[in-house]
Amino acid sequence: METKAGDPGAFAQFDLNRVDSPSFVVDAAKLRENLRILADVRDRAGIKVLGALKAFSMWPVAPIIGEYLDGVCTSGLWEALLAGEYYDGEIATYCAAYKPEDLDEICRLSDHIIFNSPQQIMRASAILENSRMRGNDFSIGLRINPMHATGEVTRYDPCAPHSRLGFPIDQLQAEHLEGVDGIHFHTLCEQTLEPLKETWDKVFDHIEPYFDQLQWLNFGGGHHITRADYQRDELVEFLQDVKDDTDCEIYLEPGEAVALDAGILVGTILDSHWNGMPLAITDVSATCHMPDVIEAPYRPAMLGEEQGGAGKPVRLGGPSCLAGDVIGDYLLPMECQPGARFAFLDQAHYSMVKTTTFNGVPLPSIWLWDSETDTLEQVRKFGYRDFRDRLG
Repeated sequence: METKAGDPGAFAQFDLNRVDSPSFVVDAAKLRENLRILADVRDRAGIKVLGALKAFSMWPVAPIIGEYLDGVCTSGLWEALLAGEYYDGEIATYCAAYKPEDLDEICRLSDHIIFNSPQQIMRASAILENSRMRGNDFSIGLRINPMHATGEVTRYDPCAPHSRLGFPIDQLQAEHLEGVDGIHFHTLCEQTLEPLKETWDKVFDHIEPYFDQLQWLNFGGGHHITRADYQRDELVEFLQDVKDDTDCEIYLEPGEAVALDAGILVGTILDSHWNGMPLAITDVSATCHMPDVIEAPYRPAMLGEEQGGAGKPVRLGGPSCLAGDVIGDYLLPMECQPGARFAFLDQAHYSMVKTTTFNGVPLPSIWLWDSETDTLEQVRKFGYRDFRDRLG
């Protein structure tokens, strides 16, 4: 899988030695730029945009997100609790399966509760009714599976064969939408407009008979709206047409687009040697800090890499015992020697939220930088107790 981002932006001028290593550094100015783009699309199209916490849940920047977006979408009780505590606006919660003991609190916190199947809604009906009797106000949504795969990587495609995510659209009947206020589908991953239009064409015929009873449609996430090549004007026209055709409130739930190119992961070379090619061991771990590098797999872009240079590529790997803890081969922008600093680009989303302490590898610190004012603050530094207290 090839990364669709990696623009260094203001990070090209950032001194990597200003922070400890390893560290995530998030640029508040780039975050605001992304959010302004999303808000502009929202305003011109007359829709609502929610930020996906599953991709980027760095809550110290929640006030910035609240300035631009209509709220957030969450993936279960803990994210809903985080949203209720720190984020402004609406909360839409979807989980592939809810635990009954979590639902009551989710009902209290959420404006939309989206279920993965009609059977789940039926089983939860008593909990939902009791919650409403206590004064909680929320609407019910059903996630559908459009059964139209468009993703580059099967494991990230919710429409892959035998997917557990969403109710298969070819099974949808009128009785499945009794008491349902909205339809949700999420099929994209780092994609532009055409796959969304294709998916909507597939969905339209199946749900057109129910437009009169539906209040909202949620097109999920995976929209790379803030990417330079995204067709934003065409997206606005498309969303306006959907609103006119359905008379529904339309929601988008971008995750990556909120923090695209807004963060880097700074690391240090710890050792280097030769085994058929130059090798370097770093304090950045693919398995602990950037698991999508192994899962996708993909090769993250490096700040300042010498594209097409004459030097020999160096294979970078992490400090863990996992043989596959390999990040990739790079033409380094500096000499490969212990103590040298480097940074991987576009690491704010789906890296920060996935870090682990496998092997006792330390978690990266978190820094917030504003490239417009050059202010820099350490938001969090992790220590031994963060590792120790996870399991006892």
